[in-house]
Amino acid sequence: MKTAILLTFVFCLLVISTRAQKTGISSLTEEPKKGLFESDQILDITLKGNFRQILNDREGEAKYYPVELTYTSEDSNKNSIPIEVKTRGHFRRQKGNCTFPPLLLTFPGNEGNASSFFPARTSLKLVMPCQGEEFVVHEWLVYQLYNLITPQSFRARLVRVKLVDLKNKRMPSAFYGIILEDEKLMAKRNNMVIVKKKIRPQQTMQQPFLKMALFEYLIGNTDWSVEFLQNIKLIAADSTAEAITVPYDFDLSGIVNSPYAKPAPELEMSSVRERRYRGYCIKDLKLFYSTIAFYNRMKNKIYSIYTGCSLIDAKYKKQTLQYLDDFYSIINDPKMLEKELGYPCKPNGTGNVIIKGLRED
Repeated sequence: MKTAILLTFVFCLLVISTRAQKTGISSLTEEPKKGLFESDQILDITLKGNFRQILNDREGEAKYYPVELTYTSEDSNKNSIPIEVKTRGHFRRQKGNCTFPPLLLTFPGNEGNASSFFPARTSLKLVMPCQGEEFVVHEWLVYQLYNLITPQSFRARLVRVKLVDLKNKRMPSAFYGIILEDEKLMAKRNNMVIVKKKIRPQQTMQQPFLKMALFEYLIGNTDWSVEFLQNIKLIAADSTAEAITVPYDFDLSGIVNSPYAKPAPELEMSSVRERRYRGYCIKDLKLFYSTIAFYNRMKNKIYSIYTGCSLIDAKYKKQTLQYLDDFYSIINDPKMLEKELGYPCKPNGTGNVIIKGLRED
């Protein structure tokens, strides 16, 4: 009897093990493997291709080039994936503005991708240094901040990028970059879909919009527009539901403080470090109270993003904490709050001006 029970138990274990192998489910003794955006560890990647030609592709329609991406997985195995790469962007792609253009990495299907670490059949943006890799780290921290605020945000992975040229052209030393989550994967993670139509900010879901707009104010970013989908993606439960705004591209924000960041002339601001609330006019400030209470609850976690980061120097850390102090002083002062968040209601202000370059043709 005991022998029969033991054999039955062993048989069940074998069945479970076989099913786990077929379905990709880890055994009870194995730790689940972390995906690309499920770790804060810096990921080292090597990109091998005709990079002298790729980096010089700065004008006209960008072309795709074959590239081999190599990375080391958590089990210390080296993995190589054939991908396609092209330059992307507008300001950062121009040679007179940035040392490196941003890149778009396009991954093949599962048949060419032995690992599920990088999502198959998708394209991922790779943010490259424009004028100093420290500002890449500064921008990555802003993505970390917004991930704290809401899951309806783009995840970002900090990477160390090594470029290898096929023709043995001299390449720069490894540098920091950011890999951004694909917009469709971000929407799917939130059980939503991407909304492509252009709408007014008043037509979006109000509370998520206020949380997003106050975040842009917190970081000192004015380089966004819902109407023109400028550095904003829209997601919704379905095509008929109210849309939610998801921001990205924070390199022109005051908190990043990159050397090339300048406010649009139409805003009549002296510096990107100066804050300007760019939401729409809401005269009843009580509608902001729950959002302000949320940011007050999140204060310690927001500060910890910077106090706990070893990748930034003491000077930048001190400047940033002071910049955050200013934000919290404003939102907790009734008179300052009314002045700042009520700015879009001023008839002679620049709260709702159309920024040159965002107007439709």
